[in-house]
Amino acid sequence: MYNSALTAFIRVADEGSFTRAAGEMYLSPTAVMKQINALEQHLGVQLFTRTSHGVQLTPGGKIIYRDAQKIIRFSRRSVEEARAAMAAEEKVFCVGTSLLNPAKVFMDLWAKAGEQFPGYRLHLVPFEDDHDGILGVIGSLGEKFDFLVGVCDSRQWLDQCQMLPLGHYRKMVALPRSHPLANRERLTLDDLEGETLMMVPEGDSGVNDQIRAMLRSQHPGIRIEDTSQFYDVSVFNRCAETGKPLLTLECWKDVHPALKTLPVEWDYTIPYGLLYSLHPPEDVKRYVEAVRSLTGSL
Repeated sequence: MYNSALTAFIRVADEGSFTRAAGEMYLSPTAVMKQINALEQHLGVQLFTRTSHGVQLTPGGKIIYRDAQKIIRFSRRSVEEARAAMAAEEKVFCVGTSLLNPAKVFMDLWAKAGEQFPGYRLHLVPFEDDHDGILGVIGSLGEKFDFLVGVCDSRQWLDQCQMLPLGHYRKMVALPRSHPLANRERLTLDDLEGETLMMVPEGDSGVNDQIRAMLRSQHPGIRIEDTSQFYDVSVFNRCAETGKPLLTLECWKDVHPALKTLPVEWDYTIPYGLLYSLHPPEDVKRYVEAVRSLTGSL
């Protein structure tokens, strides 16, 4: 905001020398003299008298020197306040993203719905898929994140957030690529007879509980082994290391390179959607409604 030559002017006045001031500013004496000459011409005031011993402030220069520090401080404070005001007005949606809950679906939605939110930008916030800490992540909606897009059939998750349904993913089974069944294009439940199928414990997911009940009643030869309540990469590692089939989703088919994910001859799916706070701010509500209108979600 202020004339940058004022800084050179103050340094020359303090040092009493163009040469010493130039050394302090890492400039040549000629460059400093040019700045002072340009400032004098701009102000119409002679600032220094040149002597064989250096330079001295003129009476007019002393008045400019007296107020120059104030001008610089005021200008810097004004710029800082202006930047702070702009930052306060900056509109950002923070979107969580992880290996099992990637932000791609949100980005696809934003490409269509984002035009209704001019001035907003997106900030992707990565988080770890930690089966012990995922409820804390879900609880961060409205604080650390504005949105997540995730698979959600968990009663515990839905106690802590709202979800706008966007679609369904098929329930599938992952196998190590060395497993005898891995060369199939599709699995039947008869194929899994004698196998130990890993899946989440009973009681939190309606769809998974239906599958468990069906297996117990119709395919008792398929053993069931509980994993952690919520999946993370360690669950996929366990599948790869033990050779036991893992109940999974089509959207996770590329999570682990040592596994092959196959469809099963059943009709089980699980919903995924836009997750957001139980008590969202107005702009989050508006975005949810924009997506609802765009996708026709109920």
